[in-house]
Amino acid sequence: MLRKLLSLSLLSVTLYSCGSATGDQAGKPEATNKPVRIVSLSGALSETLVALGMEDNLAGIDVTSTYPASLQSKPKVGHTHNLNVESILALKPDYVISMKERGIKPEQATQLQQAGIKVWVIEQDYSVAGTKKFITQLADSFHREEAGKKLVAGIDSAYALLPTYTSKPSVLFIYARGAGALSVCGKHMPMATMIELAGGTNAAGDIEGFKPLTAESVVKADPEAILLFSSGLQSVDGPEGMLKVPGIAQTKAGKNKHFIVMDGELLAGFGPRVVAAIKELGEKIHAGETAPKVASK
Repeated sequence: MLRKLLSLSLLSVTLYSCGSATGDQAGKPEATNKPVRIVSLSGALSETLVALGMEDNLAGIDVTSTYPASLQSKPKVGHTHNLNVESILALKPDYVISMKERGIKPEQATQLQQAGIKVWVIEQDYSVAGTKKFITQLADSFHREEAGKKLVAGIDSAYALLPTYTSKPSVLFIYARGAGALSVCGKHMPMATMIELAGGTNAAGDIEGFKPLTAESVVKADPEAILLFSSGLQSVDGPEGMLKVPGIAQTKAGKNKHFIVMDGELLAGFGPRVVAAIKELGEKIHAGETAPKVASK
């Protein structure tokens, strides 16, 4: 069943020039052995570059680049929603690379372009195939082909060992920034895809994107499990605080206190650890289920 979700991604690369895109392949660097300085604006990209043996090439990172822990010694340039362009310029990178959905603003890209910095924006498909695609693009572009093939082969091997569960529990992802700022996740979002890949059913699959949480909608969805980022559960003062949110205590998840927490970048990043994320979430969704069979993929 999982295989159906692994549709081939359409991944495009865009270079900003004077605030507008100039073509799908315009920003892609040519394969080279020349040392380059890179600022990464995505945790998935930073993790991939490290896995390709390019940690020393990272001149700076954004705040979502938390794995591996060694990255914490790198200069931080903020978040794409609050980017410090001056700090990027001070690092004198050859390339600034980001993902499109969490990407750099066109006016910021123009400012960097005018300083002679190439801006490479990757449009990511949130699937296992999409992860392998952008890994291969990065590896080929920076002359790390063998490392890229090894990384992709590791993803394939790990994916082949994922279990297939017999049930598909309903799971509701809640994005929390405190008890007064709660949203539920509908279809076509990374977290929704991850729930399906892990053998669950998105309890809010009838809505698109994120919608504000209401007591009525939560009771109607009646999820068997509630999924949050680790930071999200902390922001509402833990499980007991979550149970105080209107509607939560009336759900199956609330009654059983089945709250699942995962690191945000691991769950939603779809980086090199994508299969580890699927495995972890699957085990947490299906907690207590009899030993699953290994899928034949």
